[in-house]
Amino acid sequence: MFFEQLINGITLGSIYAIVALGYTLVFGVLDIINMAHGEIFMFGAFIGMLLISRFEAPVLVALGGAILVTAAMGFLLERLALRPLRGRRGVSPLASLISTIGVSIFLENLAHHLFGAGNKPFPTSFGDIQFTIGPVNIYLVQIIILAISILLMVGLSTWLSKAKAGKALRATAENLETASLLGINTDRIITSTVVVASSMGGIAGVLVGMAFNYVNNQMGLPMGLKGLAIIIMGGMGSVNGAMAGGLILGLSETFMVAYGHSGYRDAIAFIAIIVILLIRPQGLFGQSLSAERKA
Repeated sequence: MFFEQLINGITLGSIYAIVALGYTLVFGVLDIINMAHGEIFMFGAFIGMLLISRFEAPVLVALGGAILVTAAMGFLLERLALRPLRGRRGVSPLASLISTIGVSIFLENLAHHLFGAGNKPFPTSFGDIQFTIGPVNIYLVQIIILAISILLMVGLSTWLSKAKAGKALRATAENLETASLLGINTDRIITSTVVVASSMGGIAGVLVGMAFNYVNNQMGLPMGLKGLAIIIMGGMGSVNGAMAGGLILGLSETFMVAYGHSGYRDAIAFIAIIVILLIRPQGLFGQSLSAERKA
């Protein structure tokens, strides 16, 4: 029982981590919270559901379709809602945040119009396939979700540390003006960052559909809030913090349901986040304010 719940928690936590990584990338470069990320995640889930249920597409094709659609949504978000506000005189620092909230509300209503209300089944041909290893039962869908999540997180970390574009992104996140003086096309980097972050939200949406076997047009807000809580707990702008925070939240929720009361799942998880922030206000992997000032 314990090991099965541990696997469930790691599976859920890895999905949370992917959602949080999308928040982290945008915050690290633009220093804003993209409140539309949860709704973009939700659209990715619906695209995957439509491709699998109506066109009987394999999971990889569903992931590809979700990536394409959410990447396009990220591109439009940056061009239409974020770029016009960036660098303008007299614009409030909260303007971009409010803009993304507006996009979030628009996308939720658009999803209701396009897909309707209520839960929509997310069928998978391998949903009931399981393996027994000693006393532990492991579902094939859990293995696939874990494999995709690990590959995505390792790939993102490697890209940020090794690839030229990843280094340019980190330079832009460190100081936008200095990166521009060094010849980096910061507008292109910012657009690419929002596109990559949105694509990750689309992937997470498909994985959530596979994990829970349904999607709905209201799943974006709670997932978005959890992603926001995770990056605060892990440390704003920290990739490692987003991964660790996602796993902590996933394990907390899973063990609360298994050994406690399912109605308090979200409450206990957020209490754990509050406790961590009381002990370490900058988050698990965040840099303290005094350290930032010394730097």
